[in-house]
Amino acid sequence: MKTAAAYIRVSTDDQIEYSPDSQLKAIRKYAKEHELILPEEFIFIDEGISGRKADKRPSFQRMIGTAKLKPKPFDVILLWKFSRFARNRQDSIVYKSMLRKQCGIDVVSISEQLGEDNTSILIEALIEAMDEYYSLNLAEEVKRGMNEKFSRGGVVSQPPFGYKMDNGIFAPDKANASVVQMIYDDYLSGMGARQIAAKLNDMGIRSTKGNKFENRTVEYILTNPTYIGKLRRSRNGRDSLDRFHQNAENTLIIDGKHQPIISKEIYEAVQKRLADNKKLYTRYSRHEPVEFMLKGLVKCDNCGATLTMIASHKSLQCHQYAKGVCKVSHCIKIDKINTSVIEKLKSDFEHQSFEVSVESRSPVRTSPDVAVMIEREKKKLSRIREAYEAGIDSLEEYRENKQKIQSRIDELTAQAEVSAPRSEADIKELISGRIKAGLDILESDETSETLKNMTLRSFVDRIIFMKPKGIVEIFYKL
Repeated sequence: MKTAAAYIRVSTDDQIEYSPDSQLKAIRKYAKEHELILPEEFIFIDEGISGRKADKRPSFQRMIGTAKLKPKPFDVILLWKFSRFARNRQDSIVYKSMLRKQCGIDVVSISEQLGEDNTSILIEALIEAMDEYYSLNLAEEVKRGMNEKFSRGGVVSQPPFGYKMDNGIFAPDKANASVVQMIYDDYLSGMGARQIAAKLNDMGIRSTKGNKFENRTVEYILTNPTYIGKLRRSRNGRDSLDRFHQNAENTLIIDGKHQPIISKEIYEAVQKRLADNKKLYTRYSRHEPVEFMLKGLVKCDNCGATLTMIASHKSLQCHQYAKGVCKVSHCIKIDKINTSVIEKLKSDFEHQSFEVSVESRSPVRTSPDVAVMIEREKKKLSRIREAYEAGIDSLEEYRENKQKIQSRIDELTAQAEVSAPRSEADIKELISGRIKAGLDILESDETSETLKNMTLRSFVDRIIFMKPKGIVEIFYKL
């Protein structure tokens, strides 16, 4: 008797007649009627998976791998229909040819039985072409229907963190909506995405899928217009290569029917800060990671040019010296200058001696981010007064709430505008705090060079390397 294998696949939108149990029952019956042995270990099942791409079907790949063993483990692969094997003609031709010609294993559809003549080969090809057409056409119809629903303000995606689904529209999830507001407030107060993610994880807060927060999770929340009452979708449906919808030409944004969690003013202030931060790395984006933490920061004390990495990838050299313009070599091992910079940071922190760049000493104007937050708190004052006048809050509750909000306004106002240069004491306190926080990141082996470079850029204007003396001088920015 010959040995058979069974391949069963069911996608999420198949009817009950295509269920794994239904397919397996029919295949077992066929095997028994045709005197074929069907061992349990040769039953391969992919559930909830499309048949359009073979490399995304683990059981299919396991079956193909088993079929290549010598001697061949089975003589035939039984399918309920050819569409279960593949809905892509290219995959179908490649794998069937490999199985039949190289492995001597036939592929049989128990519900579309064909003979062995030339006409049967043509019929099989026609069946596969019809299956592929059905699959492609179904995908286009689904996409067209979702785009039409989206254009009318309908929801065609899962609710983002902070929302839940309620009667077909997004509704604020009270617990997580407040977390989203905290994320926006923290970012505007100066925290970075990495710090916010760490804070959320320490608080035991998890994402919608139950995972810990990462930089990209926080960034996605900060750039998602859903939180201001909008809906967003790629023109071509889901685009895994543009998760953050940075390609404006391929992104549709319309007014939704749901309640916003974040005000438009707060959202726009966050987008401005994000854009300002990205300006630091116009040349060194995510697609071009920073190779060493001092990239772009170390300057030659002779000509002022930047020290760049040389061919060995282990040392830095004055860019102008490499071109023959500067006459003084500033070659130094990357590890050595990294150590020098960190030791200099520690020394400056210990002795409270800081060189501040001239540009940083100019008066600081009101931060638009802080101004927006002050305006937000003032609106809260108006709302609690309205609640008191409407009899919702008692006089005691009104006074307590007013005092909290007014304290917050006073705190923000103190940060808001500095019309005169900062005092030396203020400067020392500010730079000291940044160095202390930065050293934890710079000395961590788990921190990427890109993040170390970003951390330094947040408070270091430039680093002057004086080759003859073998020392570095750090100029800070406020």
